[in-house]
Amino acid sequence: MGCKSHLKPLDARTLVPHYIVMRQRYALTFSSCFDYPGSRPAGGHLPDARDPHFPALLEADQVATLQQATGLDEDALAFALLPLAAACARADLSHFNVGAIARGVSGRWYFGGNMEFLGATMQQTVHAEQSAISHAWLRGETSLRAITVNYTPCGHCRQFMNELNSGLALRIHLPGREAHALQHYLPDAFGPKDLEIKTLLMDHQDHGFPVSGDALTQAAIEAANRCHAPYSHSPSGVALELKDGTLFSGSYAENAAFNPTLPPLQGALNLLSLNGYDYPDIQRAILAEKADAALIQWDATVATLKALGCHNIERVLLG
Repeated sequence: MGCKSHLKPLDARTLVPHYIVMRQRYALTFSSCFDYPGSRPAGGHLPDARDPHFPALLEADQVATLQQATGLDEDALAFALLPLAAACARADLSHFNVGAIARGVSGRWYFGGNMEFLGATMQQTVHAEQSAISHAWLRGETSLRAITVNYTPCGHCRQFMNELNSGLALRIHLPGREAHALQHYLPDAFGPKDLEIKTLLMDHQDHGFPVSGDALTQAAIEAANRCHAPYSHSPSGVALELKDGTLFSGSYAENAAFNPTLPPLQGALNLLSLNGYDYPDIQRAILAEKADAALIQWDATVATLKALGCHNIERVLLG
C-alpha cells in the first residue's frame, strides 16, 4: 500500500499556467499517499501541498512522517514521490518530464526537474539531476547521500555529479534497477581530482568579495561568493527580484569537463520555478561578476532573461 500517483503526463500545451498545474499535481499526489484507512499519522507534520509556493523540498521530519504513513522504506518512498519531482519540470521544448530527488546528509529531500527555456538556446537547459542538486546546494546542503531519478542519467549529468564532494560514491536509484554508486555509471571517470582540485561542489566556499548595495545587489554578490569556479577563476552570481518582493539567487557551478557547467542564472531560475513562480513574475535581475574575468556571463544572462520577458537587468562588478 504505497503512495502511487494516478497523474497523467503534463501537457505542456495547456492554457493553464504551468505553476498552477504543478501545484495541483502536488496536492493530488500527496492526497493519494493517504487514501487508505489509518494511513494518516495523528499530529503528523506534513507539507501543505495546497500552497501555490510549496518549496519543492521535504524536511527530515516530513520524510519520516511520510514513511510512517505509507509503511515505505526510504528508497521506496523516494520512488513513490518521483511524480512530484517530474511535475516540477518546465519541459516547454521537449514535453518530456524528468524528475529527480536529491537526498541530503541533513535528511532533507530536494526535488528537481528539467528546465527548458523557449527563445533561448538549448545549451541553457537545466537537466533534472542538475536541478535537484543545485536546489540542494543553494539551500545550504553540504553533501548528498543519494539521488533518485525516473530515467537513466545522461552522460552530461553523470559528469556533473562527479564534481560533487560525494563524488563517485553517490548512490543512484533508478526504477526497476538495483541502486549503484556513480562509479558504476561513470567508469574510468575524469573529474576535479585529476586536475588537483581540492575544493569540490557543495564544499563551503567564500570568495570574500565585499557585500554592499540594496538587498538584491547583496544577494547577487553573496551568490558569487559561494560559487564554484576553480577552473576559470571567474566567480559570478545572479539574483532575481519578483513582483511580490521575493528574491531568488543562483551561484555559478563549474565542472571539470567544462560543458556540464551550470550558469548562475540557471540556478536562480531553477529555484524560481521549483517554488511555484513563473518567469513573468521577475521584475528585476542583477548579475555580479568581475570586469576582467576570463569568462563573462553578461551576454548570455541578458539574452536568456530577455527571451523570458525580463528587460530590467543590471550588472555589479565584484572586487
